[in-house]
Amino acid sequence: MEPANQMVHEHQPKWEGKACAELRGLKAEQVWPLLEDFFSLNKWFPTLTTCLPVEGVSGQPGCIRYCAGFKTPANNGDEIVNWTKQKLLSIDQSELSFSYSIVDGNVGFNSYVSTVKVVPMEDGCMIEWWYEVEPVEGWRLEDLDSFIGSGLQVMAKRMEEALTVAA
Repeated sequence: MEPANQMVHEHQPKWEGKACAELRGLKAEQVWPLLEDFFSLNKWFPTLTTCLPVEGVSGQPGCIRYCAGFKTPANNGDEIVNWTKQKLLSIDQSELSFSYSIVDGNVGFNSYVSTVKVVPMEDGCMIEWWYEVEPVEGWRLEDLDSFIGSGLQVMAKRMEEALTVAA
């Protein structure tokens, strides 16, 4: 990228988005432990084959996980294994929420920060996933919205199935 283009790219506002998924008939307190386990995202997020502890204790701020295996719209069918290292920034047991950032990776997510929260509802609960990131080369904001939104829908379905079988 030429320096002039790079400067323009660096000054674009961050992308922001939010995805939501409802889990009917399940209490927030049932769903929260599945999300709270920071090192087990691969059990729930589609196309994520690996989620390993790198540093710290799962659920404690400062812990880092290594996630790999997912494909993104920027792959264009290439057989590249995408990976990120994600750091837990904060966790709030009473609010059923946590925030994390991507601290390293090969997917071009710079300054990515996300907050995930489980919200009680009358007939179940909802997972809310907010995110912000600098514009990602080779992506459109719609691509990111779709990637996270569709991934969250599959996560919710997998969690419903796991909790229904366990009941």
